[in-house]
Amino acid sequence: MFSEVSAPQEGSCSLLLCRPGSEDQEPSVFDRVKPAYSPCSERFKLGERSFNRQYAHIYATRLMQMSPLLTERAQQKWGADVQIRKLCDLQMGEQCCIVGTLFKHMELQPSILKEISEEHNLLPQPPRTRYISESDELILEDELQRIKLEGNIDVDKFVTGSVIAIYGAEKNDGKFTVDDFCTADLPPQAPRTTLSSDRFVLLLSGLGLGGSHADSMLALQLLVDMVTGHLGDQGEQSGASTISRVLLAGNLLSQSTQDKDASTKAKYLTKKTQAGTVDAMRLLDEMLMQLVSSVPVDVMPGQYDPTNYTLPQQPLHHCMFPLSSSYPTLQLASNPHQATLDGVRILGTSGQNVKDIQKYSSMDSHLEILENTLRLRHLAPTAPDTL
Repeated sequence: MFSEVSAPQEGSCSLLLCRPGSEDQEPSVFDRVKPAYSPCSERFKLGERSFNRQYAHIYATRLMQMSPLLTERAQQKWGADVQIRKLCDLQMGEQCCIVGTLFKHMELQPSILKEISEEHNLLPQPPRTRYISESDELILEDELQRIKLEGNIDVDKFVTGSVIAIYGAEKNDGKFTVDDFCTADLPPQAPRTTLSSDRFVLLLSGLGLGGSHADSMLALQLLVDMVTGHLGDQGEQSGASTISRVLLAGNLLSQSTQDKDASTKAKYLTKKTQAGTVDAMRLLDEMLMQLVSSVPVDVMPGQYDPTNYTLPQQPLHHCMFPLSSSYPTLQLASNPHQATLDGVRILGTSGQNVKDIQKYSSMDSHLEILENTLRLRHLAPTAPDTL
């Protein structure tokens, strides 16, 4: 048996667990580690929700902020005397460098116009898991113009919205022949702080509550019991006390809680709340109540969770958690989410950005896609075009 030594108080982030021994022995008490924590996700919170603007200003701002980084990177790679041109200043046959945003023309890309044509009994589009084809073309855009690319650049690996620098020359056919290219690449990393003892952040994702697999609830309850110290011997409980924070990285609800057409239709509106969503949220609240009584928990929304569909997704509303929201250890976070724990900065998403890049490129490895976003210095390059 276990007994709670202390309940969460305002400003406290730990729960003391003890396991009674024999009558003449003192119970073993484990104090959960308390890291210095500061949330840094305010930039992902939406202030004014305006739908009167188009997407052009997003790409213009992206290019403006990335241009100095890519100019410096191009000079490091191709020499300080490399000619950096705008598209409007191109000279036929001149070897130069151009910084711009990629647009990938794809015949198979889903379109709301194609969905409307299906409603008029025209040729339906077959369902696809990937939209690349041999006819895809890369087009580079800057502030004023665009030009088609050919040559030494892998069309399949790039996606719309990537800001890169290319080196080559314009040929007679009006296309730019790429000899080489570069991305902003990895930024300088701050030295990691040295900790006096081990402490861990537990990442959870894809709980799929509300689905048809009842056996998954048993595994989830076992995990909760392990984290809260209700399983294992004293050594395992001591190890569980080093889990300083739990981060639920989205995808909390199952796809089966959504409308049957939700996975095949383009998402231009916010999702409807289904009855299955309500039941799944109740299960989530009950699970969270067990967790937050013992350890701080950050909850991020995901693809099928009841919040806005477009990124950045806003935090789930506290009224959905009547049981667990009374604990100060519950942190409802946005998606993407950023925080600093003991000087270590953590930034992540619920995975929509990775899955979307996988659909529109030839990259299969999620790890490769994540590395690619770091080298592009953009968390979600395909937003808002397809993401």
